[in-house]
Amino acid sequence: MRRLTAALLVSITASPALAAFPCDELWGERNAIYKDAGYCFRTERAIRAFGNAGCRYDELADVPLSARQRADIANIQRQERAAGCAR
Repeated sequence: MRRLTAALLVSITASPALAAFPCDELWGERNAIYKDAGYCFRTERAIRAFGNAGCRYDELADVPLSARQRADIANIQRQERAAGCAR
């Protein structure tokens, strides 16, 4: 099973289009947490994906996050770094 997983990972990362997929998923998961907490997005990509309706916090540092949400974001960021996702 490990060889299959490794082979799948290699085949996914071998294609630039498919390599972006895990990064897009992680980006979406991370930003969904911020959206649910009321963050007002600044980038076109995030505004297109999540919108800013009902947002309340312009600064990321002001967004009230629970310890669980912070831990989830930190875990996602670790996965993004490990996958070589663009910042």
